[in-house]
Amino acid sequence: MLSDMSTNRPAASATPTPTATTATPTTAPRRVHDDAPDTASRFARLVALEEGPERDAVRDEIVTAWLPMAHRIAGRFRDRGEAIEDLRQVAALGLVKAVDRFDPERGAFESYAVPTITGEIKRHFRDRMWALRVPRRVQELRNKVRVARRELAQSPGAPEPSVADLAARTGLTEEEVGAGLEALESFSTLSLDAEAPSGDDGYSLADTLGAADSSFDVVVDRESAKEGLRRLPERERAILYMRFFEDMTQSRIADQLGISQMHVSRLISRSCERVRNEALR
Repeated sequence: MLSDMSTNRPAASATPTPTATTATPTTAPRRVHDDAPDTASRFARLVALEEGPERDAVRDEIVTAWLPMAHRIAGRFRDRGEAIEDLRQVAALGLVKAVDRFDPERGAFESYAVPTITGEIKRHFRDRMWALRVPRRVQELRNKVRVARRELAQSPGAPEPSVADLAARTGLTEEEVGAGLEALESFSTLSLDAEAPSGDDGYSLADTLGAADSSFDVVVDRESAKEGLRRLPERERAILYMRFFEDMTQSRIADQLGISQMHVSRLISRSCERVRNEALR
């Protein structure tokens, strides 16, 4: 009977099994900083306006709205030898350039402004802060070495990294690391009036500099005259030796050689002129 009931029972309609839907990957939203205001409408208005007071006012509004972001970027470069107020001024200049050059159709303003402002600050350090003019390649080596040295010295009690350690960290050669280390000392200069670090004797760095030796000119002159003297006849060489090395008078030379004093004078003049011409060739 149970089998009959099970046989006569109407078949249950098949319930459709829910199909799994393919998950759509969600794109992580772009990070928006607290100092990144929404100025899209003002940029659209700025582009549409002609040059004039109204456009300048809209431009100033945009710059003012984004100024906190420029100050935040400037703060990343503090403690590098430049006052934070000056860095903020440089960042503000970069912000103005970014506003003037930005095309709203090419994306978000923040994506364009951040590298523009950062580049302006880095250019300021490169062109204005170096006491010595250092090639850009050497400046880049300096920055890599500085970062690597700071990273290697972060651990408490870590020794000062060697040139080999810095080379392994940066992927540079030891020669390039050496150039970067030298550039680290070229960022600022010391006045020659500063006291010498070797003691408390009051001497300045300028006191340690040598002076030009006038004897060098004599050495140059002698070497230049040697060839001309070698080419003189023996008697003329003897006359010049007696006159200029033994300090003999022309009369005494004439008596010793059995010639007149006037002839000695002519020979000295002619020989000196010949040696001079040889030296100036």
